[in-house]
Amino acid sequence: MKQLPISEVKKRYAEGGTPAEVISDIIGQAQELSDMNIWITPPDMSFISPYIDKLDSMDRSLPLWGIPFAVKDNIDLAGVPTTAGCPDYSYIPEKSAAAVERLVAAGAIPVGKTNLDQFATGLVGTRSPYGECKNSLAPDYISGGSSSGSAVATATGLCCFALGTDTAGSGRVPAALNELYGVKPSVGAYPKTGLVPACESLDCITVFAYRLDDAMLADSVIRGKCDEDMWSRDVPLTDGIPEKIIIPDSPLEFYGRFEEEYRQSYENAVKKLSEAFTVEKTDCNVFFKAAELLYGGPWICERWSALGGFVENHSESVFPVTREVLLSGKGGEYSAAALFEKQHLMKSYEHRAHRMLENAVLVLPTCGGTFTRDEVRESPIEANRKMGLYTNHCNLLDLAALAIPMKGFESNGEYFPFGITLFATPEYEGILRSTASILNK
Repeated sequence: MKQLPISEVKKRYAEGGTPAEVISDIIGQAQELSDMNIWITPPDMSFISPYIDKLDSMDRSLPLWGIPFAVKDNIDLAGVPTTAGCPDYSYIPEKSAAAVERLVAAGAIPVGKTNLDQFATGLVGTRSPYGECKNSLAPDYISGGSSSGSAVATATGLCCFALGTDTAGSGRVPAALNELYGVKPSVGAYPKTGLVPACESLDCITVFAYRLDDAMLADSVIRGKCDEDMWSRDVPLTDGIPEKIIIPDSPLEFYGRFEEEYRQSYENAVKKLSEAFTVEKTDCNVFFKAAELLYGGPWICERWSALGGFVENHSESVFPVTREVLLSGKGGEYSAAALFEKQHLMKSYEHRAHRMLENAVLVLPTCGGTFTRDEVRESPIEANRKMGLYTNHCNLLDLAALAIPMKGFESNGEYFPFGITLFATPEYEGILRSTASILNK
């Protein structure tokens, strides 16, 4: 599979190539891969040309000058429809999301809007009326969601990096299943104006990239407080090495037809971690208890508060399984008192988790297995639940995360990647990059 690292594009420019030529190649490649269902608005010169023309008046030393990137289609790109994976929800924004604006100001070129699990509700990449986004390495298998198209566009070389989003793991699961890095910053570290909310208090914009350096370059451009965003905050990155790596002291759940291969891949990853760091087995139940509350607590009502009006007025426009999930937040199960009770409980979990992670990194499998797209259609809710076993806790506990690829395995001539995720508190978010860099050596 061909990738497109930033260094390759910069080398092409240094040898006399032009942004127009790079984009023309991407358009052609996107057309060849149309059956992958990567795009909702595919690359096309009709909306890309103004960004190319603008580069003539921009300093070529800008960090992302002429670098193509993709945008998940629940993030606004001025003049291009935002659908959130639902045609009847579509609108055309006059202004791009703040994260997109920062990238464009640094010279980057948006090349298209990518497919997603509708309303960013799902971790599988199959919940879209625009087609099931196929895995970049094994097309019969899921790509992961909800940021499916962004991950696959990056993995197939249709962009150097892509923007996704993450509420329950959508910036991490697709990274693991497509052998990418996935940066899920601390909540509020990236501005999220111009993002269609899923669960607004938890939502994060994320970055997918084939190389760690590319991901961190995009991060450096996007990161920073935005005065227009009420959720925004400054979370600067400082380098450092964790005092220890924490892993669960109890057996983890692996699943699917490659259950044993995933288990062995995780054990191999832990062994590699142990060669570079002090690894400590710890009771990690607090993280798993928090994860259960994302869909089993009042936070599901926040999804309904954002989208319930549209769902009630356009019920037939909503993907059936998505409608089922959103409707679960409509009922009267959670009173105001129940909301506060769960918020206080979550705060106690957060307090415990942050104490455990003082100058430490938690490591979990990004996901414990994978499924074919057929298997997900047969059991959509249960498959999605399993894909979130090791991701759902993250934003609820105010943690940053970095999904990184590790050695995978082969089966019947296909390669299946494996990934782990590093978790840290906002104060120590910078050590995620340092830890990943050491593992890369």
